[in-house]
Amino acid sequence: MADTFDPQEMIERFQHRAAAVKSRPIPPVEGSERAKFVEQASIDYFDYAVIGDAVAKLEDGILTLTIDLRPPEAES
Repeated sequence: MADTFDPQEMIERFQHRAAAVKSRPIPPVEGSERAKFVEQASIDYFDYAVIGDAVAKLEDGILTLTIDLRPPEAES
């Protein structure tokens, strides 16, 4: 699998997934089910976006994702 695996393509798939979750309409549900759907969508978006922001490196069959979780520096 490592011979045909492109880590950048994987990153791009996660970027597309994050965008899809963000633009996904809320189904016509109400009450607690609606809240659960919105909460799960938020979690899904976060997970996909984090991996979508990763820098991927594949060396000797080992995939390493570098993800900077530090807050952006405030501009002065």
